[in-house]
Amino acid sequence: MKAPPFAYVRAATLGDVFSLWAQAGPDARLLAGGQSLLAALAFRLSEPTTLIDISRVPELAGISAVGDGIRVGALTTHAEIAASADVQKAAPALAEAAMLIGDPAVRSRGTIGGNIAHADPASDLPTVLVALDARIVAVGASGERTIGADGFFTGIMSTALAENEVVTAIVVPAAPRGQGSAYVKFPHPASRYAVIGVAAAVTMANNECSAARVALGGLLPHATRATAVERALTGKSLDTATIASAAAQVASDLGGEVTGDIFASAEYRAAVAPGVCRPRRHTAAHGRLARALWCASRRSPRWCARSIGV
Repeated sequence: MKAPPFAYVRAATLGDVFSLWAQAGPDARLLAGGQSLLAALAFRLSEPTTLIDISRVPELAGISAVGDGIRVGALTTHAEIAASADVQKAAPALAEAAMLIGDPAVRSRGTIGGNIAHADPASDLPTVLVALDARIVAVGASGERTIGADGFFTGIMSTALAENEVVTAIVVPAAPRGQGSAYVKFPHPASRYAVIGVAAAVTMANNECSAARVALGGLLPHATRATAVERALTGKSLDTATIASAAAQVASDLGGEVTGDIFASAEYRAAVAPGVCRPRRHTAAHGRLARALWCASRRSPRWCARSIGV
């Protein structure tokens, strides 16, 4: 199937984006890296009258230090995030997740802004951004505002962005002393999308977990915090038994909203056959979660990713 006919215009500045959008009308779409949009056009899941190319808008590019964190421009590619020493230091789980996206071609073109605005529940970055307590910076007719990642993702391919509002940057707090973060997933073998994805940011003090943020992806309509797991971790020494016990609480966070699709049914996602991951009696969700928690508490996300072969 071929894409429907559309007009094409290119914005040179952020101001251009809004003026072109106003001229093109409500059926226009923004084009950044195009890794999701072009596929949707090919299948005619999206039929915009105009594509506004924002890929060369300088205000949306680059990675920089801001206050106690890092600012990642919306047009920053997954490959740039994965290779950034600043991201690897401040938010190692984000760098790790970016490296696990798709293949080199996708990583070299896909952007973080386009990824989160598309809000595919099987995408990797939303899960990590929720766990890292990131903030999404958006600009629209009423000016600039900041949206917590917790509240940004609202449903399947749905966000809190208002009409004609553009993601300009993502701000990720720097990891505090004693914090480690990790991301692991059970990927679809062809697309590399997360059938199950887990991100964890765990802060240790005096050999105990003083704070934890855990997020689940691929299982629910949008990236969601696992608050029952977080409560089971806080205030405890994170040995193997404690981590396994906390991971077992994931069922409380899943509830009855587990999603299914052509790649994996809801039942499959909720309880993959025993033996998929260690320990063998655990479901896949439980096992991946335990691994993410273990790696985050040891501050060794790269070892964790290699150890599960993703």
